[in-house]
Amino acid sequence: MIDKLNIVKQRFDEVSDLIIQPNIISDQDKYVKLTKEYKDLKDLMDKRDEYLELTNNIAEAEEIIADGSDEEMLEMAKMQMEEAKGSLPKLEEEIKLMLIPKDPEDAKDVVVEIRAGTGGDEASIFAGDLFRMYTKYCEGRGWKTNVIDLSEGTSGGYKEIQFEVSGTDVYGTLKFEAGVHRVQRVPQTETQGRVHTSAATVMVLPEAEDFDVQIDPKDVRIDFFCSSGPGGQSVNTTYSAVRLTHIPTGLVAQCQDQKSQHKNKDKAFRVLRSRLYDLELAKKQEEDAAKRNSQVSSGDRSAKIRTYNYPQGRVTDHRIGLTLYDLSNIIDGDIQKIIDELSFVENTEKLREASEIF
Repeated sequence: MIDKLNIVKQRFDEVSDLIIQPNIISDQDKYVKLTKEYKDLKDLMDKRDEYLELTNNIAEAEEIIADGSDEEMLEMAKMQMEEAKGSLPKLEEEIKLMLIPKDPEDAKDVVVEIRAGTGGDEASIFAGDLFRMYTKYCEGRGWKTNVIDLSEGTSGGYKEIQFEVSGTDVYGTLKFEAGVHRVQRVPQTETQGRVHTSAATVMVLPEAEDFDVQIDPKDVRIDFFCSSGPGGQSVNTTYSAVRLTHIPTGLVAQCQDQKSQHKNKDKAFRVLRSRLYDLELAKKQEEDAAKRNSQVSSGDRSAKIRTYNYPQGRVTDHRIGLTLYDLSNIIDGDIQKIIDELSFVENTEKLREASEIF
């Protein structure tokens, strides 16, 4: 393991030197990427220091024990060795996980799409609940959210809503939310008090850069229309809203939240790039999941992943069999504990795959 850590240290020293070079500082894209790499490598270097300290402590203790001439030092050495050997396995697991190459997608910002599924008005209301849950979660993490497009439900909530999320490692965190979410509760419109099941689909698209996806302008049909509000009433009389149709795939992206046609067009192209990128990513994830029988990440976007049961105050994530009786806090944005459990399962799978490397 120390050989691998020494290789990483060489790269850390290189990056440390690069980020103070004037030509790197003046190139914002390179500088941002390198400072992020520096931070990741610095965390690993701190673990390397801990690892070296523990292994040195064990080596020193072994020398004293082998000598055996000083009774008092012998007792201290035994305690030192016991303490160091007790801490080493956990530290080694942490380092192994950090040495596994990170998924480059994880650092990307995302476009989240929430669509009401089966359940009529109640599904739209639930889609609105999920939107509020995610915006509160993002707010708590200091991430920025920005609505791109929406279609309101007739009784509240949304038939569909798209929003951007920008921050640190957004896709790596929110990717676990992609799939079908179910709600079981008595709808506001239900007079008999019966529990109904409704659903909404969440898509989490990593935001693609220009160099990730090349779009031929000849492949895109652009339509301009007036922005509309609730009930279809016209919000403005200028054709500022933009709809893009990618002819080869049939994918559609639209934006109407800005007054400027140019800004709406830029945002719609960002969404279209992200959808095309996600299409390729889904294929790759499906292949990866088939190879390792992954529980938490696959290309199947129609899989039912979570149920929110109001009568029992229960939330169940079906991928890992996790049940929490904390629905009110979870729907209020406290989803970190679920994401942590899903991350733990994914990391365990990665460690198992990489075990032969170590």
